[in-house]
Amino acid sequence: MTYSPQVDAFRKLHESGCFVMPNPWDEGSARWLRGQSFKALASTSAGFAFTQARADQDVPREMMLAHLADLVKAVPDLPINADFENGYADTPDGVAANVKLCIATGVAGLSIEDATGRAGETLYPFELAVERVKAARRAVDETGSGVLLTARAECFLTGHPEPLKEAVRRIEAFAEAGADVLYAPGPRTVADIGAIVAAAGGKPVNALVYGDFGLSVSDIAAAGARRISIGGALARAAWAAFIEATRLIAEEGSFKGFAGNGASAPLNPFFRDDLKARS
Repeated sequence: MTYSPQVDAFRKLHESGCFVMPNPWDEGSARWLRGQSFKALASTSAGFAFTQARADQDVPREMMLAHLADLVKAVPDLPINADFENGYADTPDGVAANVKLCIATGVAGLSIEDATGRAGETLYPFELAVERVKAARRAVDETGSGVLLTARAECFLTGHPEPLKEAVRRIEAFAEAGADVLYAPGPRTVADIGAIVAAAGGKPVNALVYGDFGLSVSDIAAAGARRISIGGALARAAWAAFIEATRLIAEEGSFKGFAGNGASAPLNPFFRDDLKARS
């Protein structure tokens, strides 16, 4: 089977070792990360939502599809993995239809969550969650694109009373349902990440780094994860600096928040040279 160069490259990255896949939130951050020699990038639903003055999970499907297409256009030589929320649908048929729309943007991979985004019933029931992964699998196969399908078990992030136990159950089922990559964001120890890796049955596992995580790339690799993403962490770091600087101005009349802020020094020449390379 012949796939696009981006899909081929993405698939090869998952064959061995462990790689970091950072998450840009716009075209500029994507171009910068490409310049730091990362081999693949992933979108962040939260990071993009903030640029649109929206909360995470409040971005409409069409807006997200346009954003994904923009990221692909910004770094056409790199694989982009789409954070595609819950597939923007509850039913398996709806997930399948939307997966095809996502693939049409040119992404090399996409993830489907089992979180509903609603209070009360935060996770889809087990059987429905599995059927949604099966539907996504069929949709990917029908496109013939070779795009990698990541199935996410959101047990840790939705307050499940037994997050590891339920995540293991769902990861095992999602692997059997045809997911190429398994992902249970939330574990913060080598042991818990290792349990997810074991549940994946030999298929690649993505680990999420967030907050004061405490583990290094080598620690996570030793636990058996093949891929590391950082979600909205970079976007939140940028916002944190912005929020503190504006707080100091508003509350103290101080510009101390700009101390050491020479960001435009590397950015201007980088983007000028990058533009020359593209023209």
